[in-house]
Amino acid sequence: MLRKKSFFLALLILPLQILPLLLIGTRSGIAQDSSLKVTGELPKTPLPPPNVTGPIRRQAMPVGPQEPPRVSIPPSAANEFEHHDSFVSLPSIFANQWSLSKQVPPETLISERYMRSSDPNVRGLTLKEAIYIALKNNPGLAASAMDPVASTETIRQANGTFDPNLTALGDITKTVVPVTSALQAGGGTHFVQKYYDWNFGINKVSSLTNGTWGVTFNNTRALNNSIFAGVNPAYNPSLTLSLSQPLLQNFGWKFATINVQIAESGQKQAQWNYGQNLQDFVQKIGGEYWNVVLAEENLHVARAALRFNLDLVKNNSISVKVGTLAPIDLQEAQSASATAEANVYTAEANLKNARTQLRQDVMLNPYATFLPAEIEPITRPNPTEKITVDEERALELAVQYRPSLGAMREAIRNALLQVKYSENQVLPQLNLGTQFGLNSSAGTAPCLKPFGTPTAGAGNCTPTGFPADSGARLPFGGIYGDALNRLWGFSFYSYAAVLTFQMPLDNAVPRAALAQARVQYEQQRLLYRNALSQAVVDVQSSLANLYADQKRASATAQATYYARESLHDEEIRFKVGMATTHDLLQFQEEEVSAQGNQVQAEVDLENAKLALRHANGTLLQAFQVNWEVQNPHEVPWYAAF
Repeated sequence: MLRKKSFFLALLILPLQILPLLLIGTRSGIAQDSSLKVTGELPKTPLPPPNVTGPIRRQAMPVGPQEPPRVSIPPSAANEFEHHDSFVSLPSIFANQWSLSKQVPPETLISERYMRSSDPNVRGLTLKEAIYIALKNNPGLAASAMDPVASTETIRQANGTFDPNLTALGDITKTVVPVTSALQAGGGTHFVQKYYDWNFGINKVSSLTNGTWGVTFNNTRALNNSIFAGVNPAYNPSLTLSLSQPLLQNFGWKFATINVQIAESGQKQAQWNYGQNLQDFVQKIGGEYWNVVLAEENLHVARAALRFNLDLVKNNSISVKVGTLAPIDLQEAQSASATAEANVYTAEANLKNARTQLRQDVMLNPYATFLPAEIEPITRPNPTEKITVDEERALELAVQYRPSLGAMREAIRNALLQVKYSENQVLPQLNLGTQFGLNSSAGTAPCLKPFGTPTAGAGNCTPTGFPADSGARLPFGGIYGDALNRLWGFSFYSYAAVLTFQMPLDNAVPRAALAQARVQYEQQRLLYRNALSQAVVDVQSSLANLYADQKRASATAQATYYARESLHDEEIRFKVGMATTHDLLQFQEEEVSAQGNQVQAEVDLENAKLALRHANGTLLQAFQVNWEVQNPHEVPWYAAF
């Protein structure tokens, strides 16, 4: 009887409420505005209802146990990118240097067939399996791994300073000029000279003293038409040893390798930065994995709410037809059902987006298709797992294992090496240069005609038409081999020693460079202290969030239980006419909100576990991923002396 009176009272009041709205709408011209209006009319072609009974989690094939990926970057990783300039590869490099096909990257060739390919399989993965596969396959992470590889080549470039430099030269020179004396060419008008040179040399920077030593072996064959040439043609070999040694600036035992040490420090920084990228990437994959789980659970909650509202609409429709319920109760149920339907569409879109992001980052693509396989998470949140962490121990782990802090410590060491180098550059230049050479000569030694009145026995040879032993022959006859033999007799030699000193009067440039290096060193130390403070904030915040999320997960589970019980009791009251549709929908909305809060709290708890391990630098160890900074130090044979 009470419900019927409420119904008739509503019918009386409703026109009085609608009339002012109609008048306002007419005066403001809203009904005439066709660009944007909310009419409250039902669409002429309603959309098909969403699926509320089908499975949310897809049937998936397991991938099997996965081995932990090898994520450390050894120095040998750079070997595959080097072109070893051996005599086998040099011709191919020379032949292909103008080949246009070598200048077209494969990414510029777009295949429509490839763009349409996809892996239709759905793979079920645990969180650990998803992380392992993503670490192996993700191209963005692989690109990040190239930084330590490129830095390894920087070390090899620095060591290349000590690589011996071999030089060779061969030439032929001929000159023909007019004679300057009637006797120069035996009465001819042309003075002709021809030279053949074949020279070899090697020089090297010492990795011990930073001095440069060199050996040159020069050879000349000289030929001319002068009648006064004592040896013609003549072979003139020479062997020269030289040394240029700094004594102040750029001097010091193994100071020459300071650039190698700086390059090695930079390579370690690249490894530490890559380690931080690994930590960030694992946390990202974990977050995306739990986002899919969250989206699936939210869709489950949204579907359950829609099923409840559809049942309510069905029951209210029957009650309105038999006259036991007012039409406004049906309209309220229909409004709630439409809202729940919209929530299902939103949850479906969120699930699709989360699955797409996880699929593209994990990149499980055994068939090399454009779209990789879909991923279905197997691991579920575990809110009952109790985690107790000692705050002091967590801070110690952060200082010890956090890669970003390791990179900054290496940056401080690098800056200190720069200071040491700049301090040396303030010294004046004092260089010692020494040289010692051997030379010899051999060839055809003609018997030269005497000048003036020839005297028999005054010479050592007999020219044609002259008295016996009246000419002169130089004792350098022979072939090229004779010249080499005479070279080692040490009869003909040369030496030199030079000491040079140089220093700017004010020495402004090196002093400014030293001051700048010291500023950068202090700056790196301050940045490290700031990073330590941030690490403390991250660890303590992660701990606070972890403990809060543990309590949230427990509290929201209780809230869901009580909301479900309350809704159950309210449904009983509604069936016997003691509650209105509005009251029932309020209880149902509270249950949906409690379920959503519970799902969010459980996923937040899993993300909090990842965040804590990320903050203290142990995220990789938690998943048995072994990453260590590799020692990039290597000494080629030429850098050992």
